[in-house]
Order: sequence, then structure tokens, then C-alpha cells
Amino acid sequence: MISILFGLGTAVCFAASSLLSSRAVRIIGPWSVTAWTMLFGLALVLPMILPAGIPSDLGANAGWLIAAGAGNVIGILLAATAFRVGKVGVVAPIMATEGAIAAVIAALLGESIAPIIAFSLLVIVVGIVISAIAPDPEPLENERPVFAVLVATCAAFCFGISLYSSGAVSGELPLAWVLLPARLVGVAALAIPLLLLRRLHITRRALPMVIAMGALEVVGLTLFSFGAKEQIGVTSVVASQFAPIAAVMAYVLFRERLGRLQITGVVILVLAVTGLTWVN
Repeated sequence: MISILFGLGTAVCFAASSLLSSRAVRIIGPWSVTAWTMLFGLALVLPMILPAGIPSDLGANAGWLIAAGAGNVIGILLAATAFRVGKVGVVAPIMATEGAIAAVIAALLGESIAPIIAFSLLVIVVGIVISAIAPDPEPLENERPVFAVLVATCAAFCFGISLYSSGAVSGELPLAWVLLPARLVGVAALAIPLLLLRRLHITRRALPMVIAMGALEVVGLTLFSFGAKEQIGVTSVVASQFAPIAAVMAYVLFRERLGRLQITGVVILVLAVTGLTWVN
């Protein structure tokens, strides 16, 4: 029960963050959205670092931390770009394949991969292709569905790298140090350069959105970590449902409609990701 509750909390956080990103990016652009999200996230994580202290094996895990941080920041930037030109109902399910990407990375690094997992990965590819080629009954303004699918797929790869790297150090370092790299990289590589170039945009309408995104990312990852300590399989399955939650909320709040073939692709993705997470 605890794993289900924490997994559901994670799904709600990630779904809400996706919805906010899809709106904020149309106001201030993907670069500023990502920079502000990391900046406000860093403000939340830093107070957690002090009581955690400096781990003795921090240097030995530096490579994994850098990969986790860079993958997360680039993934959020690409996701924001995809949300700017695509629908939440299509983009979010593709990003939910990050767990599948992490499984592929594990296989490439020597872990054995079961036939059922390989089949699930193939089904995921089919779902992505269907989502890309499906006709859209009610296109959004400036929508570029194929480009959105391609960028969302790249975002999923980056998130997969971050997820695998975070998993590699999660048992070695305190949670605060697992959360820190992405926020630190985002501020150093995006927020500060954009500020110096006077390209770090913000508006009164976008400000509460990016503040909430920064908090939701940190809270979501924290909830997932707590749930995974009980039952990682159950927590992962429930957390991966942020995609259909985001799709439903996008329809309710923004009236984003998907065509039948688009819905088919999304359903295939959700079922394949759920099945893969469960057996993994």
C-alpha cells in the first residue's frame, strides 16, 4: 500500500509538471523554463545537503552524478521543446519510456535481458511510430507532431541515462546528493549563462508555473525514492502512469483531443511501459 501511495504521488507530480511545462514553454520558451525549474529546484535541495553531510565516497561516484545531472537537464529541455510543438497526450507517454531506455542501457552494459523485455521494447517502438504518423483531428497552433515525437524520444533517452545513473548511486549516496547534480548543472550551464546574456526570460504569468515545476520535480523524485525502498516494481508501475494522467488532464483543462490512431499509439505505449516495468 505504501508503494502504491508513493508511486501515485510521483505520477501526480510528474503529470502536473508536464502540464505546467506545456503552458510555460509557450510563454518564455524551453531554455528559460528549464533554467528556472532547475534554479528553484536547487533552492529546495540545498537545505537538504547540510544535514546529509559530504559522503566519503562522493568522488568515486562523480561520473555517475554528472551523467545523472546532465541527462536530467537535457531531458527537461528537450521535453519542454516537445511540449511547445506537440500535445501533452502524445509527448508524455513517450517520455514515460525512460524506464525502458534504462533497461536497454543496462543490457548494453552487460546485464542480461529477458525475451519478454525485448518484446516490450519492440512494442514501445511500434507505439512511438504510430504516435508520430497518426493524423491529428484538431492540430494545435504551430503544432509539429512528427518533430514533437522525435524530440520527445530524445528526451526519453536522456531521462533514461539519468535514471540509470541515479540508480547506480542511489544505494551509495544520500537522496539529497542524488537530487543535487541536475539542479547544479542546470543553474551552472543554463541559468547563469542566460542571465549574463540577458536571455533568462520570466513573466508574471510564467513565474508560478516554473516555481511549481521546480518543486514538483524534487518532490516527485523524493516520493519515488521512498516508495522504491518498499517495493520498487510496484512504485515504478504506478509512477509510470503519469502519462495517461497527464493526457486526461490535458483534455479536461486544455481540450487537447487526440485522434483514434493517436490514442492507439498512446495506449500501446502505456501498456508496454507498464508491462516492462512490472516484469523488470
